[in-house]
Amino acid sequence: MKKILIVDDAAFMRLVLKTMLEKNGFEVVGEAANGLEAIEKYKTLTPDLVTMDITMPVMEGIEAVKRIKEVDGGAKIIMCSAMGQQTMVVQSLQAGARDFIVKPFQEERVLESIRRVI
Repeated sequence: MKKILIVDDAAFMRLVLKTMLEKNGFEVVGEAANGLEAIEKYKTLTPDLVTMDITMPVMEGIEAVKRIKEVDGGAKIIMCSAMGQQTMVVQSLQAGARDFIVKPFQEERVLESIRRVI
């Protein structure tokens, strides 16, 4: 079973994603509300995949991706954001994210992205 870390400052969005993933056979091993928390949890939980929001307090998602990639160059991270702006997508991919999902989440798109990245 693949282990996933969900990172989003909105508890409701984490719940939506967690419910979607667990019903499709994934194990959510942890959740984080900001980028700094995400880095710490990544180190202790060593998930197979991270879903990372872009806009968060304390540390934004793109910076967290860069830091996680420093810790583990092979980290698999999918960015999630309500802002489907081209510059954000490009910055996320340059930072090391493998894919980009736009909110609100469409289950098929989320699962397709995760299966492709894992």
